Amino acid sequence: MNLVGPARFKINYTPNEKKILCERGTNKFSGLTSSKQPKLYIFSRDNKPIYVGATVRPMGERLRVGWQAQGEGGYHGYGFRLEGDAVDLDVWVDTDPVRERAEGKRSGSDIETIEAEVVYLLRHRNGQWPAFQTEIHFYQSDPDHHREAEKVMAHYGL
Repeated sequence: MNLVGPARFKINYTPNEKKILCERGTNKFSGLTSSKQPKLYIFSRDNKPIYVGATVRPMGERLRVGWQAQGEGGYHGYGFRLEGDAVDLDVWVDTDPVRERAEGKRSGSDIETIEAEVVYLLRHRNGQWPAFQTEIHFYQSDPDHHREAEKVMAHYGL
């Protein structure tokens, strides 16, 4: 496991559309954020996380799904898109994922484990879940997951 990032993007939006601006001034995802590598991503306002997610999809595809969701199969997409008009998006990429689940070894679920640890830490430190968190998957964690989650939390000064 080797988390690289975060890459920061500004997302201006309406409930049906989004505009992406990266820290380099372009309007698209590129490099590792557009890869199929596992990614941890966090939407925030005023540097306060409001949604924590994990994906192996390219970020452009993941955002498209979150913006277009209409409730099919119970998925309604990103709830925050229905209020406000801007968020920051930070993306970390695991450049050394282990894809095989085996007893006593890291697995492809590393990124989801870190996602859960970050959400847990946010709940523990703030007294509440992230405002728009809708689901979370739990796996057994180890000291490496805890360390990476703490690094992510440090990015937000938490």
